[in-house]
Formats: sequence, C-alpha cells, structure tokens
Amino acid sequence: MTTTPYTDEDLRVEAACQHATLTEDPDFMGVGEQMDDDIVASTENEDGGKTWSELLPFETDSGKAYNAVQRKIHALINGAADLSKWAVDLGADGLEPENHTLTVDGDGKPLVRLHCAFSPDLDDRARIAFMSGLARVMSNGL
Repeated sequence: MTTTPYTDEDLRVEAACQHATLTEDPDFMGVGEQMDDDIVASTENEDGGKTWSELLPFETDSGKAYNAVQRKIHALINGAADLSKWAVDLGADGLEPENHTLTVDGDGKPLVRLHCAFSPDLDDRARIAFMSGLARVMSNGL
C-alpha cells in the first residue's frame, strides 16, 4: 500500500512530460549564447581547442557564418527525437547511457539504431562484450 496519492510511475510520467516541454522549443538566442564559449569538438586538443566564437568570429562577416551555424544547431535540437521518458527512466533506474550504438543501415541510411544503457556496476569490458555479442546476433539474423 502506498503512502502517497500517486505512484512512482506518475512521477516518471510527469518528469518525462516536463523534460519534453523544456526541449520542445529551445530559445534561439539562448542557443547562440550557450554555444559562444563552448569548444568545437573537432578542434579539441591537449591545449584546449577553439570556441565557436573563435572559430567563427563575428567581425569577419558580421556574424553571418556564426548565425548560420546557430540556425543549424537550433534546427537539430528542434528535430531531435523525444527521448524524455527513456531519459527519465534511465536516471530513475540508475543506468548510464552507453556512448556506442549499434546501427543497421539500409540503402545508405540508418534503418535501426540501438542505444543501450548499463548499470554503473558493469565495467567497460562487460559493456563491450555485451555490445559486441549483440552486434553478432544482429548481423547473423539479417
């Protein structure tokens, strides 16, 4: 018997709803402000790397290149799949998303992409073994 008038599932559903709402319509100007000082991943090295504002300085072209990138990033956020329920459930269950994915391609584009999450108790070897085994099963079944 529960001591609250709601269940843990109710909490998860509402958290997923709130999470989805936060990502539905990201503030365009906020995207630009947040990316300004972020390091561009492909420029990262042992000395740091270049930020977006260093890579695409406003002074060079009155911000046209920077604004174009900002629009592309904003569009990627707007087009992202709603994984709110999945993300909330992972966090509630104490699981960690795995960076590696398994993708099944067809006609030069992904048909299926599997994202996995593991208990923090599973070490890298166990995670790699699971992902490798799953990849073998998938390739044998296709």
